[in-house]
Amino acid sequence: MNNCKSTEHTTQRPGVLVRPYQRLSPQQVQTVDAVSRRILEHQGLLCYNQKACRLLQEAGATVEPHDEAGRVRIPSALVDRALESAPSRIVLGSRNPDNQLVLDAHEPRVRFGSGSETNVWLDTTFDGATPKFSRKPGSIERLRAAAHLCENLENLDFFIRCVNIQDAAITDQNKDVNKFLASLDNITKHVQAGLTSIDQLDNVIRMGEMIAGGKQAFAANPVLSFICCAVKSPLQIVDDTAETFMEISARRTPVVISSCPMGGATGPFDEFGMVSLINAELLAGVILNQTVCPGAPILYGAVPVRTRLDNLNDMYAAPEFNHYNIDCAQMARHYGLPCYSTAGVADSATPGIQATVEKTITLAEVPRGGAQYIHYAFGLLERTNTFSPDQAVLDNAHIGIVKHMLNEPVFDANSGETFLETLAEVMDSDHKTFIYHLPLPSRDPVYACYPLEDDQGGALRAANLRYQEIMKTPRQPLPEELRKDLRKHIPGILDAALPNESQ
Repeated sequence: MNNCKSTEHTTQRPGVLVRPYQRLSPQQVQTVDAVSRRILEHQGLLCYNQKACRLLQEAGATVEPHDEAGRVRIPSALVDRALESAPSRIVLGSRNPDNQLVLDAHEPRVRFGSGSETNVWLDTTFDGATPKFSRKPGSIERLRAAAHLCENLENLDFFIRCVNIQDAAITDQNKDVNKFLASLDNITKHVQAGLTSIDQLDNVIRMGEMIAGGKQAFAANPVLSFICCAVKSPLQIVDDTAETFMEISARRTPVVISSCPMGGATGPFDEFGMVSLINAELLAGVILNQTVCPGAPILYGAVPVRTRLDNLNDMYAAPEFNHYNIDCAQMARHYGLPCYSTAGVADSATPGIQATVEKTITLAEVPRGGAQYIHYAFGLLERTNTFSPDQAVLDNAHIGIVKHMLNEPVFDANSGETFLETLAEVMDSDHKTFIYHLPLPSRDPVYACYPLEDDQGGALRAANLRYQEIMKTPRQPLPEELRKDLRKHIPGILDAALPNESQ
């Protein structure tokens, strides 16, 4: 359905190619699509941004005054036009070309990354085998540590800032450049974040261009991208975030249009209603993006959750969470849009067995839907309020297992003959076992030995020791000459985000 607007590539992180689980039948997909289009055309959205109202009206939508907003009704033809121009294949770049991501809506190659912008960093110490937890505020130093940790987690494919920098020197005007730079200086994988101030958009993009090697190089290898929640559930286009979203779109920088309805609160409980609502909201975002700049790279950012009824918090470990997210990945594939999905969040506030079970429920299930870009998968606890580096190490081990679970079987024409030859050798031997025929040099360590074991404190203590070990490894900072240029040309950079001597 879509045109391919992305840049050719030679290398990328492999991720894991899956055979997508089709939870919805073709008829059910068509029904969700039809109802979403009826929502857009008849119910419409409340749009609180006048520029967005004007652009959508000029594109063919109907706009009527409604209190302080405009009620925007979008015809089906406008949906089709946006889907035709939105690229089905986009590139998310990186400092290290081998870490580039190519997201193809028609290739269910799954990648996992971090996410959220937590206010709390959870430190773990041990008294013998007993863990003790201390909650600390997010800071530039801790964001840098998180980026360095994630650089060394082999199953993490991209980095979404996972720590909210709350240093005394941080303001709304310098937060963006410092959170992006603190990340990019400590990781060679793709970096993504939201934008605090629209005034800093060009400074952040200029930073990306300098790191990539110029405007043209950044266009081919966008080392950073953005997340924007321009649509608030149910069916409201927000004034300030819509403005930010349109400006990002105009610059053709990759952006996620994110929507996060809570089933039972800002969205319906039932699966069909939830998927139809978020699908309509995300289609509205794609339409606005493509109205501003046809062909601009955009990800279908489905983050549907369920409401916990006793306290109205969002709930990430509920079974319905899997249903919502798998369905949304299928709808994104139907439209030919790369999908930004969600898995691996624990409702538990501390790392350990409960958190791991909650995370595994979604980590083992949601990726089967074939979403190309799964965030929140590393270190998040207490829903999305806390980041634990120890839990991130645990998650890395478990995602390694999940990736192997997702791998498709590899049988070729020689498989039968090879096995029959091996079987004959085993049956002719005295020991009658296959142990001498295992490909030990290439056998994956996940199955040779569980990667996180410690005699004194179990997996959590082993994860803590691994985290401490990673923190002592050398970092891969930006080159010194580039650091000087960044300080000279990007206003607001703090020494904490870009130290004179790499740490």
